Amino acid sequence: MVDKMILALLIPALLVVLFSRVTYNQFVGLVLTVALIAASAYKGYTHTWELIIIDAASLTAGLWLSNRMMKQLKLKLN
Repeated sequence: MVDKMILALLIPALLVVLFSRVTYNQFVGLVLTVALIAASAYKGYTHTWELIIIDAASLTAGLWLSNRMMKQLKLKLN
């Protein structure tokens, strides 16, 4: 259970940042990551409310990180 919690802390945030970097839009990255997490929850990989809450917190952190990354990228381009 602890390993699932650690992965729930890291993977959604990293996916949001990765998809945001690939698509150059942090909201598209967020939507793609939410779709992946919803599909995994539908398949039964997310068993408890604690994992869902940790996933949501990680998504929020990933959105914050991708927002900072996109702002820094825009500053470098100007």
